[in-house]
Amino acid sequence: MTGPEHYREAERLLDLSTADNPVTAAEAQVHATLALAAATAISSTCMPGADWDAWQQAAGVPFVLAGETSDDGNPL
Repeated sequence: MTGPEHYREAERLLDLSTADNPVTAAEAQVHATLALAAATAISSTCMPGADWDAWQQAAGVPFVLAGETSDDGNPL
């Protein structure tokens, strides 16, 4: 499992987590820790483009230019 996949799995498990099921929250914490380890490991200035793209897709904030609109004309 890649770092971005761990990040996505942590979010998915947190969404499923309830007070009655603390195991799911613990599993989410493990995946979040592994995602952090992966992000730390590849945070050098010479990160390969494919890794950057995967992290941007999983955890990045979309870059929006001022005044940019969606396909239906609404502001982004």
